[in-house]
Amino acid sequence: MKSSSVLIKKYGNRRLYDTAASRYVNLDAIAALIREGKEVRVVDAKSGRDLTRLTLTQIITEDAKNKPTGLPLELLRQLIVASDQVRQEFIMWYLKSAFDTYQKVQEAVQNRLGEVQSVILSPVEMMKKFLGATPPNSPPAAAATELDALRKRVAELEARLQKQAHPKPPRRKKTKYLKAQASSRGS
Repeated sequence: MKSSSVLIKKYGNRRLYDTAASRYVNLDAIAALIREGKEVRVVDAKSGRDLTRLTLTQIITEDAKNKPTGLPLELLRQLIVASDQVRQEFIMWYLKSAFDTYQKVQEAVQNRLGEVQSVILSPVEMMKKFLGATPPNSPPAAAATELDALRKRVAELEARLQKQAHPKPPRRKKTKYLKAQASSRGS
Protein backbone atom coordinates (compact mmCIF):
# COMPACT_ATOMS: atom_id res chain seq x y z
CA MET A 1 0.00 0.00 0.00
CA LYS A 2 1.15 3.59 -0.71
CA SER A 3 1.78 6.02 2.13
CA SER A 4 -1.19 8.10 0.93
CA SER A 5 -3.35 4.99 0.99
CA VAL A 6 -5.96 4.49 3.69
CA LEU A 7 -7.48 1.16 4.67
CA ILE A 8 -11.05 1.31 5.97
CA LYS A 9 -12.58 -1.75 7.59
CA LYS A 10 -16.34 -2.16 7.47
CA TYR A 11 -17.85 -4.11 10.33
CA GLY A 12 -21.11 -6.04 10.47
CA ASN A 13 -22.82 -3.22 12.35
CA ARG A 14 -22.10 -0.98 9.28
CA ARG A 15 -19.45 0.99 11.14
CA LEU A 16 -16.40 2.08 9.19
CA TYR A 17 -13.00 2.09 10.89
CA ASP A 18 -10.04 4.08 9.52
CA THR A 19 -7.00 1.95 10.37
CA ALA A 20 -4.53 4.75 9.55
CA ALA A 21 -6.10 7.25 11.97
CA SER A 22 -7.39 4.61 14.43
CA ARG A 23 -10.90 6.02 14.54
CA TYR A 24 -14.39 5.39 13.30
CA VAL A 25 -15.44 7.44 10.26
CA ASN A 26 -18.55 8.08 8.21
CA LEU A 27 -19.08 8.36 4.45
CA ASP A 28 -18.42 12.12 4.51
CA ALA A 29 -15.01 11.54 6.11
CA ILE A 30 -14.16 8.97 3.43
CA ALA A 31 -15.25 11.42 0.72
CA ALA A 32 -13.01 14.07 2.32
CA LEU A 33 -10.05 11.67 2.26
CA ILE A 34 -10.62 11.00 -1.43
CA ARG A 35 -10.87 14.74 -2.16
CA GLU A 36 -7.52 15.18 -0.38
CA GLY A 37 -6.04 12.79 -2.93
CA LYS A 38 -5.72 9.76 -0.69
CA GLU A 39 -6.29 6.31 -2.11
CA VAL A 40 -9.05 4.74 -0.02
CA ARG A 41 -9.65 1.00 0.12
CA VAL A 42 -12.65 -0.39 1.98
CA VAL A 43 -12.70 -4.06 3.01
CA ASP A 44 -15.08 -6.22 5.00
CA ALA A 45 -13.52 -6.67 8.45
CA LYS A 46 -14.53 -10.32 8.71
CA SER A 47 -14.08 -11.73 5.20
CA GLY A 48 -11.55 -9.24 3.76
CA ARG A 49 -13.77 -8.81 0.66
CA ASP A 50 -13.14 -5.53 -1.20
CA LEU A 51 -16.07 -3.15 -0.69
CA THR A 52 -14.45 -0.03 -2.16
CA ARG A 53 -16.64 0.18 -5.28
CA LEU A 54 -19.80 -0.33 -3.25
CA THR A 55 -18.77 2.29 -0.69
CA LEU A 56 -17.83 4.88 -3.33
CA THR A 57 -21.16 4.29 -5.07
CA GLN A 58 -22.86 4.76 -1.72
CA ILE A 59 -21.01 8.09 -1.23
CA ILE A 60 -22.18 9.28 -4.65
CA THR A 61 -25.75 8.20 -3.83
CA GLU A 62 -25.72 9.99 -0.47
CA ASP A 63 -24.28 13.09 -2.13
CA ALA A 64 -27.06 12.98 -4.75
CA LYS A 65 -29.68 13.04 -1.96
CA ASN A 66 -28.34 16.35 -0.68
CA LYS A 67 -27.80 17.99 -4.06
CA PRO A 68 -30.38 17.69 -6.84
CA THR A 69 -27.65 18.18 -9.44
CA GLY A 70 -25.88 14.91 -9.91
CA LEU A 71 -25.53 12.51 -12.76
CA PRO A 72 -28.23 13.04 -15.39
CA LEU A 73 -31.21 10.70 -15.11
CA GLU A 74 -30.73 9.39 -18.64
CA LEU A 75 -27.15 8.41 -17.85
CA LEU A 76 -28.27 6.64 -14.68
CA ARG A 77 -30.92 4.76 -16.67
CA GLN A 78 -28.30 3.74 -19.23
CA LEU A 79 -26.01 2.48 -16.46
CA ILE A 80 -28.82 0.24 -15.20
CA VAL A 81 -29.62 -0.98 -18.71
CA ALA A 82 -25.94 -1.71 -19.41
CA SER A 83 -26.03 -5.26 -18.15
CA ASP A 84 -23.53 -6.90 -20.47
CA GLN A 85 -19.81 -6.44 -19.83
CA VAL A 86 -18.93 -4.71 -23.15
CA ARG A 87 -21.54 -2.01 -22.75
CA GLN A 88 -20.65 -1.51 -19.12
CA GLU A 89 -16.93 -1.19 -19.94
CA PHE A 90 -17.74 1.33 -22.69
CA ILE A 91 -19.82 3.43 -20.30
CA MET A 92 -17.07 3.33 -17.68
CA TRP A 93 -14.50 4.33 -20.30
CA TYR A 94 -16.77 7.15 -21.45
CA LEU A 95 -17.31 8.42 -17.91
CA LYS A 96 -13.60 8.32 -17.18
CA SER A 97 -12.81 10.16 -20.42
CA ALA A 98 -15.44 12.78 -19.73
CA PHE A 99 -14.15 13.30 -16.21
CA ASP A 100 -10.51 13.54 -17.39
CA THR A 101 -11.54 16.14 -19.97
CA TYR A 102 -13.44 18.05 -17.32
CA GLN A 103 -10.35 18.06 -15.07
CA LYS A 104 -8.13 19.31 -17.92
CA VAL A 105 -10.56 22.14 -18.67
CA GLN A 106 -10.69 23.04 -14.97
CA GLU A 107 -6.87 23.12 -14.80
CA ALA A 108 -6.69 25.31 -17.92
CA VAL A 109 -9.24 27.71 -16.45
CA GLN A 110 -7.35 27.82 -13.14
CA ASN A 111 -4.06 28.49 -14.97
CA ARG A 112 -5.61 31.36 -16.95
CA LEU A 113 -7.15 32.79 -13.78
CA GLY A 114 -3.73 32.58 -12.14
CA GLU A 115 -2.15 34.47 -15.03
CA VAL A 116 -4.84 37.15 -14.90
CA GLN A 117 -4.45 37.42 -11.14
CA SER A 118 -0.67 37.80 -11.40
CA VAL A 119 -1.12 40.61 -13.94
CA ILE A 120 -3.62 42.33 -11.70
CA LEU A 121 -1.39 41.94 -8.66
CA SER A 122 1.71 43.09 -10.50
CA PRO A 123 1.21 46.65 -11.78
CA VAL A 124 4.97 47.02 -12.24
CA GLU A 125 4.98 44.19 -14.77
CA MET A 126 1.97 45.71 -16.52
CA MET A 127 3.71 49.08 -16.73
CA LYS A 128 6.86 47.45 -18.11
CA LYS A 129 4.81 45.79 -20.82
CA PHE A 130 2.95 49.04 -21.51
CA LEU A 131 6.15 51.05 -21.77
CA GLY A 132 7.71 48.47 -24.06
CA ALA A 133 10.33 47.18 -21.67
CA THR A 134 11.97 43.93 -22.58
CA PRO A 135 9.82 40.91 -21.87
CA PRO A 136 10.73 38.72 -18.89
CA ASN A 137 11.90 35.93 -21.22
CA SER A 138 14.41 38.17 -23.02
CA PRO A 139 17.92 36.87 -23.51
CA PRO A 140 20.45 37.63 -20.74
CA ALA A 141 22.63 39.78 -23.06
CA ALA A 142 19.77 42.23 -23.61
CA ALA A 143 19.11 42.32 -19.87
CA ALA A 144 22.79 43.02 -19.16
CA THR A 145 22.82 45.87 -21.70
CA GLU A 146 19.68 47.32 -20.17
CA LEU A 147 21.18 46.95 -16.70
CA ASP A 148 24.35 48.79 -17.78
CA ALA A 149 22.27 51.61 -19.25
CA LEU A 150 20.29 51.89 -16.03
CA ARG A 151 23.48 51.97 -13.96
CA LYS A 152 24.90 54.73 -16.16
CA ARG A 153 21.68 56.73 -15.83
CA VAL A 154 21.68 56.31 -12.03
CA ALA A 155 25.30 57.51 -11.89
CA GLU A 156 24.38 60.60 -13.95
CA LEU A 157 21.46 61.39 -11.65
CA GLU A 158 23.64 60.93 -8.57
CA ALA A 159 26.19 63.34 -10.03
CA ARG A 160 23.47 65.92 -10.65
CA LEU A 161 22.21 65.54 -7.10
CA GLN A 162 25.74 65.89 -5.79
CA LYS A 163 26.16 69.15 -7.71
CA GLN A 164 22.87 70.49 -6.37
CA ALA A 165 23.76 69.51 -2.80
CA HIS A 166 27.18 71.21 -2.94
CA PRO A 167 26.88 74.17 -5.29
CA LYS A 168 30.06 76.00 -6.30
CA PRO A 169 30.56 79.39 -4.71
CA PRO A 170 29.23 82.15 -6.96
CA ARG A 171 31.79 83.82 -9.19
CA ARG A 172 32.71 87.35 -8.39
CA LYS A 173 32.05 89.67 -11.16
CA LYS A 174 35.09 91.19 -12.63
CA THR A 175 33.54 94.60 -12.94
CA LYS A 176 36.46 96.53 -11.47
CA TYR A 177 38.90 94.72 -13.72
CA LEU A 178 36.74 95.29 -16.77
CA LYS A 179 36.23 98.96 -15.92
CA ALA A 180 39.97 99.43 -15.48
CA GLN A 181 40.66 97.82 -18.83
CA ALA A 182 38.00 99.88 -20.54
CA SER A 183 39.36 103.08 -19.11
CA SER A 184 42.93 102.20 -20.12
CA ARG A 185 41.84 101.48 -23.66
CA GLY A 186 39.83 104.62 -23.86
CA SER A 187 42.71 106.80 -22.85
